[in-house]
Amino acid sequence: MSRRFLNSAILGLTLSFSPLLASAETLTSALTAAYNNSNLLEQSRALLRAQDEGVAIALSALRPQVNGSASLTQNHTSSVGDTLTATVGLTAEVLLWDAGRSKLSVESAKEAVLAVRSQLVQQEQAVLLQAVNAYVQVLRDQRVLEVRQSNLRLITQELRAARDRFEVGEVTRTDVAQAEARLAFGRGELADAQGQLEITRELYKIAVGRTPSKLESISDLPRLPANLVAAKTTARQMSPEIEQIQHEIKANELSYASTKARTRPSLSATSGVSHSDFGGTSDSASIGLSLNVPIYQGGQLSALVRQALAQVHASKAQLNQQVLSVEQGVGNSWAQLAVARAQVASTERQISAAQTAFDGVREEAKLGARTTLDALDAEQDLSDARTNFVVAQTQVYSAAYSVLASMGLLTADNLKLNVERYDPSDYYKAASGAPVPTSKAGKKLDRILQRYQKN
Repeated sequence: MSRRFLNSAILGLTLSFSPLLASAETLTSALTAAYNNSNLLEQSRALLRAQDEGVAIALSALRPQVNGSASLTQNHTSSVGDTLTATVGLTAEVLLWDAGRSKLSVESAKEAVLAVRSQLVQQEQAVLLQAVNAYVQVLRDQRVLEVRQSNLRLITQELRAARDRFEVGEVTRTDVAQAEARLAFGRGELADAQGQLEITRELYKIAVGRTPSKLESISDLPRLPANLVAAKTTARQMSPEIEQIQHEIKANELSYASTKARTRPSLSATSGVSHSDFGGTSDSASIGLSLNVPIYQGGQLSALVRQALAQVHASKAQLNQQVLSVEQGVGNSWAQLAVARAQVASTERQISAAQTAFDGVREEAKLGARTTLDALDAEQDLSDARTNFVVAQTQVYSAAYSVLASMGLLTADNLKLNVERYDPSDYYKAASGAPVPTSKAGKKLDRILQRYQKN
């Protein structure tokens, strides 16, 4: 077999060949579908909107608190008999000063929102990486199935040749039985490959949101840094895991300051009006100042302050550990990529040698210098080499995108996917001001909520 023909055979087994159909699905279209169809992303976005409301809840403490009340009471006394009293009232309270506690709570809630936004980026990366892995695994199993089918055809040919040679007395019945046994084994491998392909197709459906059709092979790796040091530097700057903990530290620091402020006095203005009717009418109104001075709560406030400080220390230690973990993740993915590339080069040479050996053994078997089993073993070695090559190429693509994810760059923006981006600030801007439902801002918030109701 010529070298040119051998190279063509290898190329036919790779994941880097031209699409057979113009309508074949590409990796980019699969990632786009995964982003648009992901229920996990929808869940994370809803959780982020819930966190946005935490800012509105904290802000409400700085605004007037107005409450209405009504009561209807029937009394019975021996001197007067039955009396019916109806009372309605309206009270209002405005916080004037609380040592900055409420404002600090608002700022802490804002940092918590930014931390959850980083979690959303993490979920986006996980969704896209799962889609990448599902895509290349379907391609891998399709190629492995093709190798198994080719292997079965070759074994079938060897069995026919062994039977023909047995008829003329060149080989024994043992040689025929060996070929038959290898054919049965090949059929089992084919069935296994078919089953594995069905499994990965189901995984693809979960990851992408639709059943795979004709998948176009991947021609290029994503753009990566020149070396491991540069990759780790990028990860420290871009990692959403690190960014999340940085915001959590700020939130905990603000929460600690807010908790300390609880040990100081607070001043509120109060007012109220009431109207009572119990045979005659009575109206009243009041206005005043209310000063609340914590003196002794059984040690609760001091414990809360110490608890908040401990959470600050814990989150700072978590950040140090997370930086190490991110760097380790980058290093692991980088090493896996290097190993996969080396395996591709190794299996290419393995295929070349196995093909040469198979051709030689088969010709020698025709001349009686080799047994049927020798030819079958050589054919199996060639099939294994081709399978190893397909698997190694799959690992190259998976590892390359894993490197991208470990750096925090496996996002729709960085991949330039043609999707409608989810803007986390859209809902935040509408909700964080704590609008009332009947206001213009409240009606705008209702429209935004309706837009998110997909189910």
